[in-house]
Amino acid sequence: MARVLITGGAGFIGSHLAEAVLAAGDEVFVLDDLSTGRVENLAQVRDHERFHLVVESVLHPSVVNELVHKCDQVYHLAAAVGVKLIVEDPVHTITTNVRGTEVVLELCARFGRRLLLASTSEIYGDRRDREPLREDDRRTYGPTSVNRWAYAASKEVDEFLALAWHQQKGLDVVIARLFNTVGERQTGRYGMVIPRFVASALQGEPIEVHGDGRQTRCFCNVADTVRALQTLMREPTTSGGIYNVGSTESIEIGQLAQLVKELCRSRSRIVNTPYERVYGPGFEDMLHRMPSIDRIREAIGWEPRVELLETLRQVIAERRAQAATAEPAIA
Repeated sequence: MARVLITGGAGFIGSHLAEAVLAAGDEVFVLDDLSTGRVENLAQVRDHERFHLVVESVLHPSVVNELVHKCDQVYHLAAAVGVKLIVEDPVHTITTNVRGTEVVLELCARFGRRLLLASTSEIYGDRRDREPLREDDRRTYGPTSVNRWAYAASKEVDEFLALAWHQQKGLDVVIARLFNTVGERQTGRYGMVIPRFVASALQGEPIEVHGDGRQTRCFCNVADTVRALQTLMREPTTSGGIYNVGSTESIEIGQLAQLVKELCRSRSRIVNTPYERVYGPGFEDMLHRMPSIDRIREAIGWEPRVELLETLRQVIAERRAQAATAEPAIA
């Protein structure tokens, strides 16, 4: 039985990972300040005898020191999440991502712990073509005056730091670049598109597509993402490597809105809203984002199993169940 620390473990992906690690027979310590994570996400494991929740920030070295010291493996998922939060609070984004990662890297190196660092497809920057993105591709970002790119830049620094600690100090670290992940428990609070579309469709409200809807994304089911993270952690030959984790099933966002509407049997209108009305003037977005998964397939034999249609059905079923059990509003 291993002792496993998951920073950001009360978040959408982190909570699913915590369940999977417990199911594998290990002991789990979750560190989360609950700024974007939710205790409700951990409802299925809160009372498990091998589960421990520490409500504190990854920015506090003394707390992280104690947890890393007592654990064997560390998944570092704690980060600012969602485009909306990034645009509205760039200080929080940069501080959490860079300083928090510095703390975790230093302590994992000090105690000789294996670390999986969760990075992001935002690393690839402002890509305009539809070619699959490879781990060693060059990157192009917008100007520093546009907050949109703060998250990408901060995670880029995280990767540079992790690789520097690996090369110079021998830190046992593997980097997973996560593309759009979706599934049960994800909320639309910070702009995540699928839960936002589903909520609007089920409530009969307009389904708001940002921009012209021609931008494309690939959505990976959270169960597939978690399986990739666990397998990367277990495979020692991945140390020092960077691996894309995502689906290669691409869809235009306008088409996604129509598909959600049909699956929900909704009468909602699909409306296009300019980016600047949502995020303010000067906002920029990546037009296309599809991963090449050749490297991770070769390293650990991983590829997604759950198709987008099934993922959408899961999210819709969960949202309907929540609505059915919600207490009626008091008049």
